[in-house]
Amino acid sequence: MPIYSITVPYVPTPEPVAREMLRVANAGPEDIVYDLGCGDGRILVIAAREFGVKKAVGIEIREDKVKEAIENIRRAGVEDRATVIHGDMFEIDISEATIVTLFLLTSVNERLKPKLERELKPGARVVSHEFRIPGWIPKTVIDVRDRNYITHTIYLYVIGEHVG
Repeated sequence: MPIYSITVPYVPTPEPVAREMLRVANAGPEDIVYDLGCGDGRILVIAAREFGVKKAVGIEIREDKVKEAIENIRRAGVEDRATVIHGDMFEIDISEATIVTLFLLTSVNERLKPKLERELKPGARVVSHEFRIPGWIPKTVIDVRDRNYITHTIYLYVIGEHVG
């Protein structure tokens, strides 16, 4: 079992935070969004339905969450542009992504750095909810409040501009 599935608890990104992540990444019709550890698929649904992205792909290790995400995508009517891959995010090619969304721990983000740098093209945006990517310089850092008035921090990184 991959280490991140043991060390990253399932905590869904609140929908207002997910929307702001996609907004700060300037998601639109030409984008392909990958959500690593997509949980219930909410970011995929919001990306496809509200931002009109070309394609939204979730990668999720937990089979129960994969089933839930697929059902949420079906219910939202975005099966033509959103899909979920049941698998290990460290082993699945993400090179077509123009935007990658994360809500993982800092230690997992650090382990992902080589993969992100190797597979993503210059200009691809990486948006992390709450946790920095150590050693990378964010292009934007914003705080957003959810419906419960809890403040969440969003970090936007741009491949090619992410190191000093």
